[in-house]
Amino acid sequence: MGKRIIISGGGTGGHIYPAIAIAKAIQEIAPSTEILFVGAKGKMEMEKVPKAGYPIKGLWISGLQRKITFKNLLFPLKVIVSLFKARQIIRSFKPDAAVGVGGYASGPLLKVAGQKGIPSLVQEQNSYAGMTNKWLAKNATKICVAYDHMDRFFPKEKIIMTGNPVRKDILNLEGKREEAYAHFGLDPNKKTLVILGGSLGARTLNESMIANLKKINGEEVQVLWQAGKLYIEEFEPQVKGLGHIKISAFVYRMDLAYALADVLLCRAGALTISELCLVGKAAILIPSPNVAEDHQTANAKALVDVGAAILVKDVDARKELIDQALLLLEDKDQQQKLGSAILKLGRPDASKTIAMEVLNMIKV
Repeated sequence: MGKRIIISGGGTGGHIYPAIAIAKAIQEIAPSTEILFVGAKGKMEMEKVPKAGYPIKGLWISGLQRKITFKNLLFPLKVIVSLFKARQIIRSFKPDAAVGVGGYASGPLLKVAGQKGIPSLVQEQNSYAGMTNKWLAKNATKICVAYDHMDRFFPKEKIIMTGNPVRKDILNLEGKREEAYAHFGLDPNKKTLVILGGSLGARTLNESMIANLKKINGEEVQVLWQAGKLYIEEFEPQVKGLGHIKISAFVYRMDLAYALADVLLCRAGALTISELCLVGKAAILIPSPNVAEDHQTANAKALVDVGAAILVKDVDARKELIDQALLLLEDKDQQQKLGSAILKLGRPDASKTIAMEVLNMIKV
């Protein structure tokens, strides 16, 4: 009889895509395993997980806001309701193990799993642990991490260094460069700058581009610019008619985007950094200042400290970012050094390693 596993968490693509990668790895090792996802109602996992072929249940849960709001007043009630719902889900599904990937929904679910003696694994993607995972660590069976020195946050004896799971299509980019130029309609003879602001987009990156359009227009440079769905209508008209700049709300073929990039400009979320470590490309990181505990800056510094990336502060980006990018595009040696250094940090088997840890927790 197959095992049953609950995977909980979400809120952003940085949590959802690794969770799906873990689920797929578990079923590759043990095909008869039944997997149920638990997410937060109204968040993107409620759409993305079913598209990946997995069932999902939603909890009425959200995080605490940084300022006093009506949502914060509702928080205690949401926790109580979500704990009750989590008990119902566990009683009905009868999981053999639970996995939390960070995000609000994993809190109530793994808390109840621990109370019922169900083994649980927490996956922490960032170099600065999230509030939910720190809260769950005491009762977790295992904690999988992607950075060193995580015993600052978690019991040392539970920590397993695994790296972060990533989508499989980026693991082998060899031979994809020509396909990438054709796919995006770009010139194989031009240096290529790829800008990734995440699925929603990053205003700072977008405004940095617009503020420096003249500099880019005067160079033998082309740009693949993922502006995000929140910003595409604002910024697309500003580059209309510029054939060397390809702007879109979302990049569906990330493997091809990585394949043609000479230099990447991106935020420093855990998923992005994990992918950069596997593709081995020169990157300039602009950490978002709008995330909990400023964890993106911590993620970026972990790379900068070993010569694997360049960091530009969000506040300096509009003035400095494109200048830095153009300098790096001209410096093949520096690109090579950064690419080689970041490649050493990659862990291509992270999904499989975590899947094995999950299955090994289950008592036969």
